[in-house]
Amino acid sequence: MSKKDNYNPMAFLEDFRGKDFKGEWPTLPEMFSITVKRFGDRPCFTDFEGPDGSKNTLTYNEAYKKIQTLKNWLVKNGLEHGDHVAVTGKNSPEWAIVYLATLYAGGVICPMDYALHIEEQENLLKTAAPKFLFADSEKYEYYSKKRRKYKVLSLNKQFEDKYVYNLEAPAQKRIKAPKENETAAILFTSGTTGNPKGVMLSHKNLVSDCYIAQTHMHLYETDVFYAILPIHHAYTMLAVFIETISVGAEVVFGKSMAVTRLMKELKEGQITMLLGVPLLFNKLISGIMKGIKAKGPLVYGIVRVMMGISYFFKKTFKVNIGKKMFKSILQKANLYTLRIAICGGGPLAKSVFKKYQQLGIDFVQGYGLTETSPILTLNPVEHFKIESIGSPFEGYMELKILNPNEEGIGEICVKGPMVMQGYYKMPKETAEMFTEDGWFKTGDLGWQDSEGYVMLAGRAKNMIVTEGGKNVYPEEIEDAFQLETDIQQVTVKGYIADEATKSEALEALIYPADDLFAKAKMTRESAKKEDVAKLVQVIVDRVNKNLLPYQRISKVTILEEALEMTTTLKVKRKFNK
Repeated sequence: MSKKDNYNPMAFLEDFRGKDFKGEWPTLPEMFSITVKRFGDRPCFTDFEGPDGSKNTLTYNEAYKKIQTLKNWLVKNGLEHGDHVAVTGKNSPEWAIVYLATLYAGGVICPMDYALHIEEQENLLKTAAPKFLFADSEKYEYYSKKRRKYKVLSLNKQFEDKYVYNLEAPAQKRIKAPKENETAAILFTSGTTGNPKGVMLSHKNLVSDCYIAQTHMHLYETDVFYAILPIHHAYTMLAVFIETISVGAEVVFGKSMAVTRLMKELKEGQITMLLGVPLLFNKLISGIMKGIKAKGPLVYGIVRVMMGISYFFKKTFKVNIGKKMFKSILQKANLYTLRIAICGGGPLAKSVFKKYQQLGIDFVQGYGLTETSPILTLNPVEHFKIESIGSPFEGYMELKILNPNEEGIGEICVKGPMVMQGYYKMPKETAEMFTEDGWFKTGDLGWQDSEGYVMLAGRAKNMIVTEGGKNVYPEEIEDAFQLETDIQQVTVKGYIADEATKSEALEALIYPADDLFAKAKMTRESAKKEDVAKLVQVIVDRVNKNLLPYQRISKVTILEEALEMTTTLKVKRKFNK
């Protein structure tokens, strides 16, 4: 949409204010109930877990009935207002039912990263102190084997007597409904050893961010969202799950990024809204461009010229001619039904962003943190900038650059209804995240252009200062490798190049991709280190040519194993500079 568009996605709420909700914003249960009234017979939750991978769908009415049944069971079995319920498992309708039933019962939902090691999860559970834990088959047996302070239940029908859909109880009286300023969810972001850091988000935080984000993007009840990233993460939880149920759309729960399954679900799910992280979109575009190249240099050259024409029309005249021009290419990639693709969880290389736009896909970037529910900026579809993570939501929040340097780069700080309540039982750590006058400090460095669009530089704590006093942001250099398919993972860090002056230079930790070994007709196991180093150095030299002198990598370390990653596929920077 244009920045001049006065579209108000919250306008319809006025028909329900005072009757279905009485606060400034509805709570999440009130929001879902309103959607059930509006679109009860429309598809709500879908997965491909039927016989032979067939499609299963719950309508909003059917989902509401299951939610109310589980809510009654939770209350009957001792859940009181404000009690915690933990859930861990891959994306599924069952996961969503537990989430919403907990909130309807007046509880607080505590989603756990299912990919964490058991000892890490145990530490989170100790902090969360839930009354109930819902786990999938991978974790259920472990947790149910010994006596615990919480009841252990199953997201998987393999364990029938504890299966979420089989937990029934008659309607319960006097259930105290949550209020908008009460905590809805506690999301654990880090600190899996020691005292974990749990972000407390209220109903108001999540619901306001959900609707405010829609001022930069029209959503419809006919949309089909694809939850392919883990739903416990704030990005997927808000931008897919909660956005879906706010407008009466459908969400397809994906459980794996395996290419065959991904392609099947994109095609059969008729996905219109695809939200992902840079790694996912890099893989998709690399596959598309590889297929075009395979048709020969002439065809590839013609397609690239057509892509340039498509982009010119899109930027100049706001007309998307690429969708028709490249229909056959998009159909083959199962992306033709896409209406919008959104990248979050980290900055995407400008070249990748541009290619999607050239091919006729409305592609935008957003930015946020778990502590901000999470969306803070989003590119309007019809007024996007490929170098930007979007613009803040004018009139609903404030954003400023704190202590900018001579280039205008400083820490991004915000105020708004989406900013967290604080860290669970951590008042000191909470206070450290705010300025004295109440601005939330994101820890990210960036700058704004004349239209208010935000350009991200990197994390403040990752910044490297070179001998010449230049500030280098590792993320910017890592982005330059995003289309290098022979490299699976690259992480840039500073190292002491001169002990006398303690000056820093740049080192790249690189984990080569299988493609690199295949092209050289080697295997990862048999390849000589010096041969691999030579191949990688060729790529590094190529990237260095396009970087400024002070940004260039002077040391390369080949990794034998990939570095550990977060659920949004970002490297956990546990190393020292």
